[in-house]
Amino acid sequence: MTVGQRLEAYGYLAGWRVVGALPESVAVGAFDAVADVIARRGGGPAQLRRNLARVLGCDPADVPADLMRASVRSYARYWREAFRLPRMDLARTAADVEPLIAGRGRIAEAVAAGKGAILVLPHSGNWDIAGVWLAQTYGGFATVAERLEPELLYQRFVEYREGLGFEIFPTKGGEQPPFELLRDRLEAGGVICLLGDRDLTRHGIPVTFFGEKTRMPAGPARLAIETGAPLLPVHCWFTPGSWAMTIEEPIDVSGGVEAATQELADRFAANIAAHPADWHMLQPLWIGDWSQERRARIEGAGTGAERIGDGRIGDGRIEGDPPPP
Repeated sequence: MTVGQRLEAYGYLAGWRVVGALPESVAVGAFDAVADVIARRGGGPAQLRRNLARVLGCDPADVPADLMRASVRSYARYWREAFRLPRMDLARTAADVEPLIAGRGRIAEAVAAGKGAILVLPHSGNWDIAGVWLAQTYGGFATVAERLEPELLYQRFVEYREGLGFEIFPTKGGEQPPFELLRDRLEAGGVICLLGDRDLTRHGIPVTFFGEKTRMPAGPARLAIETGAPLLPVHCWFTPGSWAMTIEEPIDVSGGVEAATQELADRFAANIAAHPADWHMLQPLWIGDWSQERRARIEGAGTGAERIGDGRIGDGRIEGDPPPP
């Protein structure tokens, strides 16, 4: 473990200990104040500004300052709530969220049909809150977790989300490949949930997203094709003091993995455009922003369409959260 990794791990651990114990008003004020400083300094995180410029269809310099401030505040709110969730009454939280979810009957219909359901969402709003509602309503669900370094940090994230009722499969190092385990859960009529707006591995499907090329994971569409479970796009966003979520009509997967993944990208784009401040994408997403080293490594390995037969799920994960600002 490097010194930097150790400090990062201790920072997360301190967040769960300290932030969770603070009064709500104090935590809100502190996180908003730090977010405002970050949003003002140098115009805010440069990659976030570039990503939001794609959403708005403008030059990065023209992204409004109030949107940058709202976006950084939204990201800070996600972490504030994540650090406080283990101390919250999860049943009460799920009950509070229930009436705020549009289309929730689509999951019930899928589960009643015995085929399970595949929920796929971007890094927007508070996906952990969505997971709490899902776990409390359906007795749990399965997802995957990136094997973070150091191991201490990975284990803490697994403990955190298992404590919320998630069933976690590691992306590597487990007894079985996660794709096989997710397929088993679906075939048993269960629910799985994956983050699906970012895949920088060699296995992603090329898509056009806000008019530019990137890659998204093949796993969600492939699981839907193999199991018959509906592929349901989900979007989460924040409202003042609360949350909101939509569960959309299933995506038609009859045209194959590539077409279904592009349709998923289009649904994500429409929802992100409606709630841009709550899309927490602070990393290079589009190919145009990749480093030359990353581009050579990924593009030189063949397309995701050529590689989806190897059982990979790409980067469609609930884990892999970027560090707090």
